[in-house]
Amino acid sequence: MTTSTLPARRRRRPSARHLVLAPLSLLMVAPFLLMLVSSVMTRAELNRFPPPLVPGRIDLTGYRELLSSSQFPRWFLNSLIVSGVIVVSQVVLCGMAGYAFARMRFAGRRVALALVISTTLIPFQLTVIPTFLIFHEIHLINTLGALIVPQLASALGVYLMTSFFQNFPRELEEAARIDGCSRFGVYFRVVLPVARPALAALAVITFIYAWNDLFWPLIAITSKERYTVQVGLTTFQGAHQADWPQIMAGTVLTTVPVLIVFIIGQRRFVQALAGAVKG
Repeated sequence: MTTSTLPARRRRRPSARHLVLAPLSLLMVAPFLLMLVSSVMTRAELNRFPPPLVPGRIDLTGYRELLSSSQFPRWFLNSLIVSGVIVVSQVVLCGMAGYAFARMRFAGRRVALALVISTTLIPFQLTVIPTFLIFHEIHLINTLGALIVPQLASALGVYLMTSFFQNFPRELEEAARIDGCSRFGVYFRVVLPVARPALAALAVITFIYAWNDLFWPLIAITSKERYTVQVGLTTFQGAHQADWPQIMAGTVLTTVPVLIVFIIGQRRFVQALAGAVKG
C-alpha cells in the first residue's frame, strides 16, 4: 500500500459526521418515499386514517386517471415550454449582463449593479398588481407569455454571473484580443466555454424556480388549458374532498423533472456557488 492511497481510503471510512448526516438524509428522503408509495395505493387506503405505510398491492389507477381523464399532459407541456424558455433567456441575458458588469468600465457601473441586486429585497407581492395591470394592457394575461416575460432575467442570475466573471483570468481574454478577436468573439469563443459551471448552476436554479412557481400563474392564467402543472394540481383538491390518488401521482410526475435536472447539474452547481461565494 502506497502513501498516496492512504488518504483516499481514510476518506471512505465512516466517521462521526456520518452518524449525524445519515439520519438527516433519511429525514429529507422520507417525504419523497412516502409520496411515491402513496401514489400506488388504492383510494380506500389513502382515505384511511392513519393511512398504511406499505400498500397492500400496487395500484396505478391514480396515474391512469391522471393521464386520461385530466389535462395533465397539456399542463406538463406548458410547464416545459415556460421553464425551457426562461432557462435559455436567463442563461443568455444574465450571462451577458454579468460579463458587462465584471469587465466593462462605464459610468455608474457599481451603482447600476447595486440597484439590480437591491431589487431582490422587494417582495413580488408588492409588484404583482402593477405587473398584472401592465400585462393586461398589452394583452398578455391568460397566455404563456405572461409567465415567461417577468422571468426573462433575474437579479440573482446577474449577481451569480458577475461574481463568476470577476474571478475569471483576464490573461485569456487579453490573449484572444491580441489575436484579433472582438469583444463578442472573446465572450463567445473564450469566456462562455469556461463559464459552463456558472451557466449550469444558473440553469438549475432558474428551472427549479420556474417549474415550481405557483403564485403568479394562479393570477395570470384563467383558462384551464393554459395551466402549468403546479396550478393544475390544485384543481384536484376542493373544499370538501380531494382526489388523493391523482394528487399523489401528479406530484410524483411533477417532481421527476426537477430531480433529473438537479442530478445532472449538481456538480457544476456546487462549483459555481463556491466560486460566487469566494468572489
